Amino acid sequence: MLPADGHVHSQFSWDAPTGDMHATCARAVEIGLPALAFTEHVDLTRWNLHGQPLPERYRGHVDAHGRFLGDALQVEAYLAEVGRCREDFPDLRIWSGLELSEPHWHPGAVADLVRATGAERLVGSVHALPDLHPDAASTTPGEVVEHVETGHGYLQRPPLDVVRAYLAEVAALAASDAPFAVLAHVDYPLRTWPTSEGPVPWDALEDDVRTALAALAASGRALELNTRRPLEGRVLRWWHEAGGDAVAFGSDAHHPEALAHGFREAADLAQACGFRPGPTPFDLWGRA
Repeated sequence: MLPADGHVHSQFSWDAPTGDMHATCARAVEIGLPALAFTEHVDLTRWNLHGQPLPERYRGHVDAHGRFLGDALQVEAYLAEVGRCREDFPDLRIWSGLELSEPHWHPGAVADLVRATGAERLVGSVHALPDLHPDAASTTPGEVVEHVETGHGYLQRPPLDVVRAYLAEVAALAASDAPFAVLAHVDYPLRTWPTSEGPVPWDALEDDVRTALAALAASGRALELNTRRPLEGRVLRWWHEAGGDAVAFGSDAHHPEALAHGFREAADLAQACGFRPGPTPFDLWGRA
């Protein structure tokens, strides 16, 4: 049996215009998926664009200062659709959920949204880095730090520095009391690693990855095997060596056909690295 997919987006996420919650549930039944969580985006950090284009699929607002923010989650409509899908697919376990971007930077707003949705699966993530553009320099004590999306960070820093800054922020997120149970895509910056740089230099990054994983393990949270970019086996082995207790699986699907993509291979990797299914298909995978 496939593991549960704990990281799925539908039409209620601002970057998933082809998402369809009902069709995704039908796809889950078709492929024999026991459970899934609709972890819709909650992004509260504005990104400075500095003239860089955004994908056409992004739905949001660019303010007068050229900063982008994705559309807010429509909570009532989202919960209503979750309820409709539960009625239409009674044998499928459907969790409500949120993917919280940089929740440790926005504790008040995040707490309000968690209460409003009653989300059952909370995924924490990092998508932004401090903006190093000269126009974004803060000269006033206490002024809000400006940010860019991680992919745009490659325009401001050497590639290794981008990944290291991201991993440092992951460690800070893990050490915080932000309300999430699973860390999403620990390798997120590698999705946009510049091809001109050649292969990812894992030897140079090992200490930074291990530091972030140690912080996550100490927090008692789970690491996600995000199959949008298959997780390197060495990272999962380092997670086990760090004392990580559990792994979750997430396709990060933004349309129905991507649901549970690559899960069989991810499950094989998890078992090879010392993790096993829980007592039910709905549980996280724990250490063997």
